[in-house]
Amino acid sequence: MNAKCRMLMWLANAAGSIIIALAVSSGTVLAQSFPNKAVRMVVPFPAGGSTDIVGRTVAQKLSEMWGQPVVVDNRPGGGTSIGTDAVAKAAPDGYTLLVTPAPFTINPSLLAKLPYDALADFAPITLINTTALVLVVNPGVPAKSVKELIALAKSKPGKLNYGSSTIGGSNHLAGELFNAMAGVKMVHIPYKGNAPALIDLAGGHIDLIFNGVTSALPLIKGGKLRALAVTSMQRSNAMPDLATMDEAGIKGFEAVAWNGLGAPAKTPREIIARINSDVIKIVHSPELKERLTAEGSDPVGNTPDQYAAFLRNEVEKWAKVIKLAGVKAE
Repeated sequence: MNAKCRMLMWLANAAGSIIIALAVSSGTVLAQSFPNKAVRMVVPFPAGGSTDIVGRTVAQKLSEMWGQPVVVDNRPGGGTSIGTDAVAKAAPDGYTLLVTPAPFTINPSLLAKLPYDALADFAPITLINTTALVLVVNPGVPAKSVKELIALAKSKPGKLNYGSSTIGGSNHLAGELFNAMAGVKMVHIPYKGNAPALIDLAGGHIDLIFNGVTSALPLIKGGKLRALAVTSMQRSNAMPDLATMDEAGIKGFEAVAWNGLGAPAKTPREIIARINSDVIKIVHSPELKERLTAEGSDPVGNTPDQYAAFLRNEVEKWAKVIKLAGVKAE
């Protein structure tokens, strides 16, 4: 190789190094300057629910950290698809975020047509929190453990029933997952909301329900309901003495409600990393941890890659359950 060729190669390598350095520097400056205006955080539910409360708490703390308004925009409707679609079509600049609840990974299999791809059209930021459900039965049901419930259901196929707040919701699909993994057939009774289902369960009109820990806890403590297990892989902070479904004999059983944070696909990685770092600080702050624990939730705060893996797993799991059970949206 002559001197001229060596010089050309050196110049090419030097130019490449400069381009890489400039790109890294540009990304760093972008992340450091973000945000320089108001940020919109879309919550695909009406104001007042648990997802809205989580979103507003995180938004308030981010506003304080960033010195810029983080405005919560409630966009309910379409089983959360209206608000979710609005974010999918927003500019990928970090100034539009989405609070992603459990239906985010259920809807791709439950709804016939979505205007977005749940995995391809979003950049995962972090999983904020998970909330275990608790399997509760009416005290008149002669089962004091998960194993006894399975034995009872197998001895009376199609006779036991379970309630839920809506078709395709987390507590409905938890029951279908139980049917599939335990090899039983319980009948689903859908209600228009969680409260009437709990009232009927306490009154003995239905046999059991997979319910949020917080709303079930007063009825459990009052002896109106009997708790058998929680549906998370780890015991709930709200009921640390109660076994998980996995511990109770259904290995690998997990069905939790959850909230995460995402952005439109192609949002710069540096901005995703900046938001991730700041939200994790908020999630693990004593104030938010205490609030989530009081509501029966467990704070998480993980990396974008870990959250992406969680989302893929949830989509695959519920797709199998929905297909097996033949669940159809109303």
